[in-house]
Amino acid sequence: MDPEVLEFDIGLGGGGSSARDGDDDANIGLDVDEDMADSPAPSILASNSNGGGFGSGGSEIYVPEGDLLDLEPYEGMEFESEEAAKAFYNSYARRVGFSTRVSSSRRSRRDGAIIQRQFVCAKEGFRNLNEKRTKDREIKRPRTITRVGCKASLSVKMQDSGKWVVSGFVREHNHELVPPDQVHCLRSHRQISGPAKTLIDTLQAAGMGPRRIMSALIKEYGGISKVGFTEVDCRNYMRNNRQRSLEGDIQLLLDYLRQMQAENPNFFYAVQGDEDQALMSNVFWADPKSRMNYTFFGDTVTFDTTYRSNRYRLPFAPFTGVNHHGQPVLFGCAFLINESEASFIWLFKTWLMAMSGRPPVSITTDHDAVIRSAVMQVFPETRHRFCKWHIFKKCQEKLSQVFLKHPTFEADFHKCVNLPESTEEFESCWLSLVDRYELRDHEWLQIIYNDRRQWVPVYLRDTFFAEMSITQRSDSMNSYFDGFVNASTNLNQFFKLYEKALESRNEKEVKADYDTMNTSPALKTPSPMEKQASELYTRKLFARFQEELVGTLTFMASKSDDDGDIITYQVAKFGEDHKTYYVKFNVLEMKATCSCQMFEFSGLLCRHVLAVFRVTNVLTLPSHYILKRWTRNAKSSVILEERASDVYTNYLESHTVRYNTLRHEAFKFVEEGSKSLDTYNVAIGALQEAAKRVALAAKNEGRTMMVNGRVRGNSARDRANTTNHRVPSQPLSEDDMDKKIRELANELEFASRKCEVYRANLLSVLKDIEDHKLQLSIKVQNIKISMKDGL
Repeated sequence: MDPEVLEFDIGLGGGGSSARDGDDDANIGLDVDEDMADSPAPSILASNSNGGGFGSGGSEIYVPEGDLLDLEPYEGMEFESEEAAKAFYNSYARRVGFSTRVSSSRRSRRDGAIIQRQFVCAKEGFRNLNEKRTKDREIKRPRTITRVGCKASLSVKMQDSGKWVVSGFVREHNHELVPPDQVHCLRSHRQISGPAKTLIDTLQAAGMGPRRIMSALIKEYGGISKVGFTEVDCRNYMRNNRQRSLEGDIQLLLDYLRQMQAENPNFFYAVQGDEDQALMSNVFWADPKSRMNYTFFGDTVTFDTTYRSNRYRLPFAPFTGVNHHGQPVLFGCAFLINESEASFIWLFKTWLMAMSGRPPVSITTDHDAVIRSAVMQVFPETRHRFCKWHIFKKCQEKLSQVFLKHPTFEADFHKCVNLPESTEEFESCWLSLVDRYELRDHEWLQIIYNDRRQWVPVYLRDTFFAEMSITQRSDSMNSYFDGFVNASTNLNQFFKLYEKALESRNEKEVKADYDTMNTSPALKTPSPMEKQASELYTRKLFARFQEELVGTLTFMASKSDDDGDIITYQVAKFGEDHKTYYVKFNVLEMKATCSCQMFEFSGLLCRHVLAVFRVTNVLTLPSHYILKRWTRNAKSSVILEERASDVYTNYLESHTVRYNTLRHEAFKFVEEGSKSLDTYNVAIGALQEAAKRVALAAKNEGRTMMVNGRVRGNSARDRANTTNHRVPSQPLSEDDMDKKIRELANELEFASRKCEVYRANLLSVLKDIEDHKLQLSIKVQNIKISMKDGL
């Protein structure tokens, strides 16, 4: 978070400084005394009680001008009002070099009106600590001692005529006075003039922060002392501006949300606390499309808080995800005023309720301890990740001096985070990095190292985050509203930009759907797997899969271990044996896992597993490696079975399973049979006997035919009739029992094939219906867009 973001958390206050600025005079802000800076400076009217102006007789009232402003207060000086006296004494204090405040007052017993005031030096008296206030609580930031018992003061009292006259004046101070070039730091003299406020308002609307605005003011006025206030005053003034603006903005937001819900009952919104008193409350909303998107793509979520940062200055945080084209999709939005842990807990619970109570597999947020605590409480089973890109950005701020001193540090830091293939490699690389640049004791680096399991890629590969690459920045983070919301956007403008963003994202998804349904990608290999993937995946996802498939051509896979059920393969690029990946392959279940864990992280198979599939004759993608969320039918309401819907694909899969299983068992048989001459003779005999039985089974299967769904020729029905005419008491021979079992097995297999054909036809029809429905939807969207362009 940028330093200027902290201004959003400063408590409400006036235009003067807060106790956070560290100035001595700021400490009087919590006292019962009134700050001179709280009131505007009125016209100063003064006269000499002796008449005839200052230093002469008469009672005429004068407005001090020119040299008259250099007058020193004296007893008998008259003022038109109490405020005029206050302003005159403050002007005198600025010239001399001290700060003032109102100390005490006296009221009339008759009507309660103030009839006497005493203005004092800000260092008057001594601070009286309230023991009851501090007894039971620890003071984390003790206020500095600023009062030293100074006696300097000006007392005025109201005359019967309504004018105010100086009744007492003490000139002497018991402390050093402030030189002219530092007077602007004194609290009672830190006032933002009207022209300065206008300039601040203009620059704030343009998105500039307090630091840059102060630089512009110093340049405009010719020095900080001529500006008349500090950066803290500028910061607080801007904060109060935003606070006032937010109160009106929230009312506009609530009116907008009520209107949207009135138009569509499925539009969801909620306010923390009482909606009737929601002017400074957190608000959440989700339109019907966002809620529907979550049902299809809610496996991974990003909670984007970058819009509340200095870059945007908008307390806005959307929930986003990734659709089947790799595009960002919206799951709801929040407007955050109060950013406490309780507020985030309320927000996450409310969002979860709007999303039908189904938590995501993973969630990505900014690196924030408050957000982390809320996620742990509301999503205990969800994997929480800090956005790596945000940490890299914060690194530029926290390690700016290191970047300047060591130009190679940033590149080394990125390599240390992104390149390690194991946790051990990362740990070693990190220690080497901090030692090389002498950063072992750097506080911020130690903090992010302690949190490494929540942002360093090597610790997160076992969880799905819907990213095409383990080392890339999340496309969904900080991107959904980019190009629509900028630094000068306020909430009044946001509604139109919000709707434009939704419309633009929807049009991009429609265009991607259209391209996927109406164009065929160019195939680069004769592999049935590539053809299968081109018909299942969306265009973007197929391109990414095709990249991995083609990449297998440069990889070699060799068996390194075989424990019976699972075979381990070493996979390495040709000529790069030092960089080896390990793939464990279960032949019977057709399941493979790679040490790179790309499938677990992205939902697409890596080139290392595909290389093993190539050498083991797996011709098509097993169904459990085709995530529906990446397919062109990801938003289909028809629940298609996870097995491929094509009969040819089913045949290839079943044939591959049989082939691999037999070969696996045969290799074990050959290895055992060749150990000695005896085992060899036994193995040869068993193979010859097995060959005869396989030939007989193949011959019987070849004689069996199906006509209109019935078995003919040497048919099961004929054999069944023969069996049924046997004498019940006559027992079946072992050969007859084997024969009957084979007959029944053949019938079952043919029935299964028939069912498979029916099933494939049915799924094909359902798929055609879904494709047709999608094409109609695209046409409707295109017509709407054309009509809008025409209007």
